[in-house]
Amino acid sequence: MIELTQEQVCALGKPDSTLPRIVNPQTQEMFVLVPLAEYGRLVHAGEYDDSPWTDDEREMLRAEVCQMLDSFGNKS
Repeated sequence: MIELTQEQVCALGKPDSTLPRIVNPQTQEMFVLVPLAEYGRLVHAGEYDDSPWTDDEREMLRAEVCQMLDSFGNKS
């Protein structure tokens, strides 16, 4: 477990604070710190799925992006 510094605790207590980001200095991989209750809700409620995307999911995303790009191109 990693404990927060006092400065980090104060930053989390600010009402307009966003979720803190944490960087692994060796890999530069970025993480987001979320409260345990929120993490549990995401994982256990079936809302969170970290499995690899299926071909159908990738195709749906491609279609959504193409539609968005088309709509941006037609606004001129």
